[in-house]
Amino acid sequence: MHLGCAWWFNDTREGVENQLTTYAQQSLLANFVGMLTDSRSFLSYPRHEYFRRVLCDLIGEWVERGQIPEDEEYLGQIVEDICYNNAYEYFGFFE
Repeated sequence: MHLGCAWWFNDTREGVENQLTTYAQQSLLANFVGMLTDSRSFLSYPRHEYFRRVLCDLIGEWVERGQIPEDEEYLGQIVEDICYNNAYEYFGFFE
């Protein structure tokens, strides 16, 4: 089971931050399957980029406040997992 996200209601910086903070508070952030969109249009790409920027900015704020360790390799892996790997595994896109 996954905590769902309805981006059409949370498609703002604050909405995305609230979603990510909720995941982090429940110790689930590293398992998050990332941004969801129901669009197949070219314009959905900027929404995913926006999500990635908000994610990285929020993690950076947590590092600056000393809430999480400043471990670039570890945090980079979490971002990569959220933005690609977790969804790839969750939806069974195996070779």
